Amino acid sequence: MNADFLDALRQIEREKEIPLEVLLSAIESALETAYKKNFAATGDIRVRVSSSKGGFHVYCEKDVVETVENSHTEIAIDEARKHDPDIRVGETIELEVTPENFGRIAAQTAKQVVVQRIREAERERVYEEYGERVGEVLTCTVQRREQRNVFVNLGKIEALLPPAEQVPTEPYRFNDRLKVYVLEVRRTPKGPQVVVSRTHPSLIRRLFELEVPEIADGIVEIKSVAREPGARTKVAVFSNDDKVDAMGACVGHRGTRVQSVVNELYGEKIDIVRWNENIEKFIGEALSPAKAVSVKCDEEAKTALVVMPDSQLSLAIGKSGQNVRLAARLTGWRIDIRSETQLARAALGGDELEAVESAAIAEPDVVEPAAVEPEAAQTVESGGAEE
Repeated sequence: MNADFLDALRQIEREKEIPLEVLLSAIESALETAYKKNFAATGDIRVRVSSSKGGFHVYCEKDVVETVENSHTEIAIDEARKHDPDIRVGETIELEVTPENFGRIAAQTAKQVVVQRIREAERERVYEEYGERVGEVLTCTVQRREQRNVFVNLGKIEALLPPAEQVPTEPYRFNDRLKVYVLEVRRTPKGPQVVVSRTHPSLIRRLFELEVPEIADGIVEIKSVAREPGARTKVAVFSNDDKVDAMGACVGHRGTRVQSVVNELYGEKIDIVRWNENIEKFIGEALSPAKAVSVKCDEEAKTALVVMPDSQLSLAIGKSGQNVRLAARLTGWRIDIRSETQLARAALGGDELEAVESAAIAEPDVVEPAAVEPEAAQTVESGGAEE
């Protein structure tokens, strides 16, 4: 191996960040294949490439026998003792069999194999690098669209933003810079494929961690997130330090911190509420900006009956039930909202309130909107009113 070839390998090591040892191992394997193909050799062939001595050598292991029946795999004891005087019949000896014209033939035959091995090594390195970054938020640039798929550039690799992870209201124009949540890394025949998301609730967590130092330091915690991508998000926060206001830290001076997150999400509305160990108080906070008159919880059924002033009813329910639906996901409780007038009518009529579900129960980080019964919005007066 001449100096130019070694310099080329070192340049690949620097540019592709592949260790020289990996490259040398790939070349050795390729040269073994080339030797066997061009010289019709059989047996255990070994090619050793030396980065320090500047050369490569071909070795073949042969069995030491009295009478040679296969010259490719066997060697006579007399011939073997010329190389090793102490060798015995039945042992194995390694002999150098490097042909004079092997360099030219090997270069022609092994080129594609070497390139393929280098490509595989690079793919494995990329897979390991991004496999460790699953769950992180990365900055990317929109590259192109293919049907409904959007491909974004993460720097070292192109990532897939599938339709299920896209927000319908976001444009994804060429060269737009976005922050995406790394969902998974897949092995494919064409190399590693990184799948990213713009709809995952944890994207909200990571964006607030980037904008709010108190969250990154653990002083403020995000207890739960409920999101309808592109429309609205509710975030429940709690402070581990009595001197730090969790909501104030997330909102920032004149709303700068939360506004940075809103801008990244193309104007998606974000409600920040205080988390409370008392579930009744937490549910009341979760229905913000509406103010509840009372909240009664059934621990066994995990349902809550919330009484609202007539003037606050439509605000509590939100457009198409969005506010109460997000509150239910944020708390993990089923919420039934009633107005003071409805309670009064029920009391006068002596009828029991029908158990009508106003919002579906959902886990805090569910991405897909939870199912809501068709009559949910009609069970409360002005249920479909705008906020």
